[in-house]
Amino acid sequence: MNFLKNLLRHPGRAAVIGVPYLYLVFAFLIPFLIVLRISFTDLDSSGGNPFGTLVTLADGVMTLKIKIANYLFIAQDDLYALTYLNSIKFAAITATLCLLIGYPFAYFMARARPTVRPVLLMMVMMPFWTSFLLRIYAWKGILANNGILNHFLLSMGFISEPLHLMNTQFSLLIGMVYAYLPFMILPLYANLVKMDIRYLEAAADLGATPWQAFWRITVPLSKSGIIAGTMLVFIPAVGEYVIPELLGGPETLMIGRQLWDEFFTNNDWPLASSVTVVVILLILVPMAIFNKYQAEQGGRK
Repeated sequence: MNFLKNLLRHPGRAAVIGVPYLYLVFAFLIPFLIVLRISFTDLDSSGGNPFGTLVTLADGVMTLKIKIANYLFIAQDDLYALTYLNSIKFAAITATLCLLIGYPFAYFMARARPTVRPVLLMMVMMPFWTSFLLRIYAWKGILANNGILNHFLLSMGFISEPLHLMNTQFSLLIGMVYAYLPFMILPLYANLVKMDIRYLEAAADLGATPWQAFWRITVPLSKSGIIAGTMLVFIPAVGEYVIPELLGGPETLMIGRQLWDEFFTNNDWPLASSVTVVVILLILVPMAIFNKYQAEQGGRK
């Protein structure tokens, strides 16, 4: 009650707090509840209506009908288990590669002269100025059998015949790392640029080598940036559809492609909605871990 009274006394504060919550309700909660409802319905018994009827009232009796057969089917079907594992595996590999590539990049940006940093930051964000779809299509032209990379390798004499690079795990990971690398660099840069250099100077005065100072001071102090960047890459990579569709192959089946097939090819909305709910639950786990870490860090401060 006191919280509501304070908001009524300060309408400006209520607007600032309320608008983001309203956005989350209309952009996330309501669509999720709709999908959740569809996942518990039966498409056949609803006369073709994908929303079905969960609650019926007849002769003064209210009946709640929840169908869990779709979730049981997902749990028993090896295809979905393999698809979920593939999605998690490729998302984890993508996040790891982005960290290995992005950390030195962010470190170099943070240690560059202040006048140079805006230019480097612009170079990282410049790919966002081009359509995501066009950038992924460009990799098809680079990695194809008659593409730029094979043409260069053949002309230099490194290979005698074109390499099969497209529609493989290699092409998938190349596209994923390329697309999500900026999401790793930016939080790392924001964390590293605020680090106090005097810690490294003190470590050097105490006899630490640059490598020891990096592992014992820089890396621990940038842990929050590492976790934030990893979450920003891992979470959207789990449900990625465009890159697996354009660059992946049969052995790179991910849940995003499976969702598309269930929704628009098989037209089985209840099953597709069940798959979506499971994906959301898988994504919520790392988000909960990240939020818990952030709360612990805030409590220590």
